[in-house]
Amino acid sequence: MAKDQQKNHRQKQALIRIIIMAGILLCVNVLASYFHSGIDLTQEKRFTLTEPTKKLLRNMKEVAVIDVYLKGKFPAELQRMQEAVRERLASFKDLAGNKIIYRFINPIEGKDDKGQKQVVRDLYQKGVMVMPLNKKDDDEEGYSMKICFPYALIQYNGREMPVLLLENPPGKTPAEKISYAEANLEYKFAHALNEMNRPDVARIAYITGNGEAMGIKTMDLLSTLPRYYTLDTVDLTHTLQISLAYDAIIINQPTIPFTGPEKLKIDQYLIHGGHILWQANSLNASLDSLAHSPQFLALEYGLQLDDLLYKYGIRINNDLVEDMQNIPIGRTYNGGSPELHPWVYFPKLNPIAEHPIVKNMDFVMSGFSNSLDTIRTPGIKKTVLLQSSKYSRTSGAPVRVSLSMMNYPLKNEMFNKPYRPVAVLLEGKFRSAYMGLLAPEYLRLMDSLKQTFKLTCDSPTSMIVVSAGDIFSNDYTTKDGVLAMGYYRFTGEYFANKDFLLNCIEYLTDRSGVLEARSKEIKLRLLDNGRAKEEKSMWQFINVSVPVAIVLVFASCYLFFRKRRYESKPNEIKPAG
Repeated sequence: MAKDQQKNHRQKQALIRIIIMAGILLCVNVLASYFHSGIDLTQEKRFTLTEPTKKLLRNMKEVAVIDVYLKGKFPAELQRMQEAVRERLASFKDLAGNKIIYRFINPIEGKDDKGQKQVVRDLYQKGVMVMPLNKKDDDEEGYSMKICFPYALIQYNGREMPVLLLENPPGKTPAEKISYAEANLEYKFAHALNEMNRPDVARIAYITGNGEAMGIKTMDLLSTLPRYYTLDTVDLTHTLQISLAYDAIIINQPTIPFTGPEKLKIDQYLIHGGHILWQANSLNASLDSLAHSPQFLALEYGLQLDDLLYKYGIRINNDLVEDMQNIPIGRTYNGGSPELHPWVYFPKLNPIAEHPIVKNMDFVMSGFSNSLDTIRTPGIKKTVLLQSSKYSRTSGAPVRVSLSMMNYPLKNEMFNKPYRPVAVLLEGKFRSAYMGLLAPEYLRLMDSLKQTFKLTCDSPTSMIVVSAGDIFSNDYTTKDGVLAMGYYRFTGEYFANKDFLLNCIEYLTDRSGVLEARSKEIKLRLLDNGRAKEEKSMWQFINVSVPVAIVLVFASCYLFFRKRRYESKPNEIKPAG
């Protein structure tokens, strides 16, 4: 009877322990769904958000609804992309809480052909494009989707913005494209939220009056910027000053010399806290000059900007950069089809700097370019954004440019001036280039016009000087019309010119620091495909059998030692007193 009571008591205790353990596990899972953290042990900190992104998410006032159109049975690369997007949005939700709602949607699921076409049209109107897939048979490694939409659509603060999740940079393998896309996920989502969260759209002024590029070659530039900013044109020759209401100004390919008053307007705009994007060349060189003659002389424009830029810490040299890493041009013989030949005057710029403006960026296309020199200037930090390759050189003005160069082989040892800067970022508290140079009468006149002359910046500001020719220009044809900035029609390649432009403007106008997220880089750690196929069965067996074997060994040891501990010993017969 006593044994039965002890047995019942042990069973009740075991049941209570099981119930308590189940309750603890349930509570832990519930709490983990709301509060969870982790340690990022990856070398590149791929799972750690940057501080500007964290600040943005913590300060969200409205609810952001994010629809991700990556749902379905996709190829392995897109499945990896699915998980990367899910992990990134989960990390956003950890900080923003219920201010972030995301869902994965297959927009064409359950629809017939007519319905699918309508969905494609509706999403196109919202900026969401379709990407075709090569359909495979359904098997263990196949997929059945015909198309996909590598986009997310964000609704926030009364606005809606598409986010392209998977780009197609040229020259990269599928695995490299996925890694490139993963590295930019944080920036793309944070950038979209930041843009929709800003109460006022930044204002940009495109400066004219000194022969700046206008017309059909700037159509893409002048149509792209208004999508993100308020863009105005300001004639420098017909304004008393550049309004500080503009967050940044663009001076793009001037060809007419600047006068003293015009330079003073630019100087005071900068010293009062403005930001400037310069794209200027010192030599007059254009491919159009070869249309009627096989050669021409590249002569100086004489823009009269040397004194101004020198005081800020930069100089545009009177030379042309020649580079073995270049973009070919088409040359026609006897009326036939154009043949492509290397053209050293069109450097193909590879952004290798760690700065967020150019980090993870593809090649940038340029035309006739001048090299830049940085000048030691107290308090001004210089960062080279774009430069020529290892095999480059410069030719001083006047430079004779001739098509006959195509007829002679060029050797690497001839190009002995490597890494010539062609785009530099300058940051700090600038000093006026007119310090001590203006007559007292002129200063009194400025005061009477309520234009305060300042000697130094009160707070740090920035400018970007680019001497890579035609970097912000677009091509055009009578057949296709205006082509995209960075598209080279002779090879069909897309270069990152437009990304460079938008990143420059964003850095100059946005003080949130969200652009810092572009500095992330996810390193590829690829498997040996040949070895993976050969050892596939072995690793499948190990992955299935080893965990089961470990559990069985643990259970056997547990039962063995438990039996030894609780095994009852036979009663010893004691002799009677």
